[in-house]
Amino acid sequence: MQKAIPGNPASTPEAVIPEDLALEIRKLAHDLSNALEIVVQTGYLLSTADLKSPASDWLRMLDTGTQKALEINMSLRNFIKMHTSR
Repeated sequence: MQKAIPGNPASTPEAVIPEDLALEIRKLAHDLSNALEIVVQTGYLLSTADLKSPASDWLRMLDTGTQKALEINMSLRNFIKMHTSR
């Protein structure tokens, strides 16, 4: 459920993103998903290599950051869905 942020009308569930802006934001979110997929796949391929420290530590950092980016992108996509007419 979307929490309202005091003083920010865009944070209310009733707020609607204008369709032209929603289309551009959807396109950007889609492009971000495609770019993140490259990072995810590269991280997976690196995980199949026998990495030694510190490279294995860097791979864990990459994976953590990638997971956070994926969660943020999903939140963005959900926000768009909640605040558009279609």
